[in-house]
Amino acid sequence: DRREYVPGDDLRHIDWRVYAKADRFVIKEYEVETNLRTYLLLDASASMRYPEHDTSRMSKWTYASTLTASLAYLLVKQQDGAGLMLFDSEIRAQLPVSANRANLHRMVDLIERHEPEQATDTRVLFRYLADQLPRRSMVVIISDLLTDVDELVRGLERFRFGHHDVLVLHVLDRDELEFPFSERTRFEGLEQVEQEILTDPQALRKAYLERVQAFISRVRGACLNHRIDYALISTADPLDVALTRFLADRMHRTRSRV
Repeated sequence: DRREYVPGDDLRHIDWRVYAKADRFVIKEYEVETNLRTYLLLDASASMRYPEHDTSRMSKWTYASTLTASLAYLLVKQQDGAGLMLFDSEIRAQLPVSANRANLHRMVDLIERHEPEQATDTRVLFRYLADQLPRRSMVVIISDLLTDVDELVRGLERFRFGHHDVLVLHVLDRDELEFPFSERTRFEGLEQVEQEILTDPQALRKAYLERVQAFISRVRGACLNHRIDYALISTADPLDVALTRFLADRMHRTRSRV
């Protein structure tokens, strides 16, 4: 584009052809393309294994892993850098940011070799990452967020204080969102294996769904307050639909902020 010259502009950008024709100084402006640095934080804790005994559908881990690999592919395809961190209560594995296609294959291999086993604790993790990541990076968190909500919110706040562009993909299984159980059921803890309860789920359903909605509303509200893009994704949603919808919504929100 071009605009009128003002004192202090770099003389190298004067369009001399316009000056020769119109006897006025105008400056040629350029749009600079910058490489995006994105850190994909994938929750690799034990709760992501649900439903580990039902092979007819994807577990949260498989769904979230595929979502992560898809985002990495899109970033590398447009020559942006993508890095990967697998976390539970600490960083279990990581790969540096790179736009190299070979790094994409390493990401997929790292994810395939990992088995979620430990409990989630973002208290120390997010505090460490917020201080260590380069300023003004993009941080994408793919997780079921089943951890202490207050600590989670404080961690998200630290990312924003570091001027990072933060995206939260909140992946939950449809059972967690709908609680479809009707017959007497034994519930077992994935991260606290000693916890189990045999109960009538219909007696718990109303209170459970209220707690889940309160939890989701708290996280969504915290993201909204800190201008963090948030998307709730059910494992029942087709992956391509979920990803396309999220990217379209993000583009719309980004344009609205400008």
